[in-house]
Amino acid sequence: MTRHLSNRWLMAAVLLALPLVLQSFGNAWVRIADMSLLYVLLALGLNIVVGYAGLLDLGYVAFFAVGAYLYGLLASPHLVETFPAIAALFPSGLHLSLWLVLPLAAGLAGLFGVLLGAPTLKLRGDYLAIVTLGFGEIIRVFLNNLDQPVNITNGPKGIGPIDAVTVWGYPLSRRLDLGFIELPGVTLYYYLFLTLVVASVVVCHRLENSRIGRAWMAIREDEIAAKAMGLNTRNLKLMAFGMGATFGGMSGAMFAAFQGFISPESFSLMESVMIVAMVVLGGLGHLPGVILGAVLLAALPEALRYVAGPLQEMTDGRLDAAILRQLLIALAMVGVMLWRPRGLWPSPEHGQSLPQPGAKP
Repeated sequence: MTRHLSNRWLMAAVLLALPLVLQSFGNAWVRIADMSLLYVLLALGLNIVVGYAGLLDLGYVAFFAVGAYLYGLLASPHLVETFPAIAALFPSGLHLSLWLVLPLAAGLAGLFGVLLGAPTLKLRGDYLAIVTLGFGEIIRVFLNNLDQPVNITNGPKGIGPIDAVTVWGYPLSRRLDLGFIELPGVTLYYYLFLTLVVASVVVCHRLENSRIGRAWMAIREDEIAAKAMGLNTRNLKLMAFGMGATFGGMSGAMFAAFQGFISPESFSLMESVMIVAMVVLGGLGHLPGVILGAVLLAALPEALRYVAGPLQEMTDGRLDAAILRQLLIALAMVGVMLWRPRGLWPSPEHGQSLPQPGAKP
């Protein structure tokens, strides 16, 4: 027990000191850590749907987009410039605080999750994946075309500038001077995202060990048997879609505040595929594995810039660096799936038969 607590304290110290070490090499490395934490938050939400309930969702990026655009509309001058009625109500501009928009983003994304889950309750496997994929693409197409006849999303031009997060009146985009050390804005965002990730891990852990979490796992293993045992599989599936979508909405709002600009290009199908790959690569239904997979796939593409660049020079520029990075990531994932088919850090085996008294080991 003492060793377990000491390991937790050591991990906490490493996570707190990480941005301070990375910022000595440049803010770009801290920014990679920030984006990794955002992807961890997304992967934790998708793990509820895919890992716990066993529902393959390829349109999860839609909830990410809903949260991002909600914060972008409520914390930018776009609506004031587009609609005179709103400009009359808010002469100084519509700049709602993130702490007000965050629960709204979670609630709206959860509602979209239930709307997605309702018509897919009888679908399984590939059919469910195709429908959820189509839902994600529908949301992206809407965001790309809702600039006429009424300009709501500003189309492919995107929305900006978006207000930064403020904590006790202090914007996190501004450098903080503590006297003995200066913390840039990306480092302040790191600590904010880390706080949200820790809170999300606690929520997911409690869900996993709750009656609802065990019911989700029963549906994942055998839906017919779970229904025969009296579980309301309909409501449990809708709850999984809605609960997972709330994480996507919150991370989307954080993404918009962190980037200061959003456009439909940030919510493509490849983002959904990448988030699913994070969950599968790390280990379905296992929180440490999901976190590991999200960190690896979020940070690996940026780290591979230093590998793809020299390879491109060796071929006299014939191979594009971005394509090389995707090729290296794909090869790494294929290798992992061959050697670790259950993920890098799979969940422990459940349901093993207990040894009978007097039986030989």
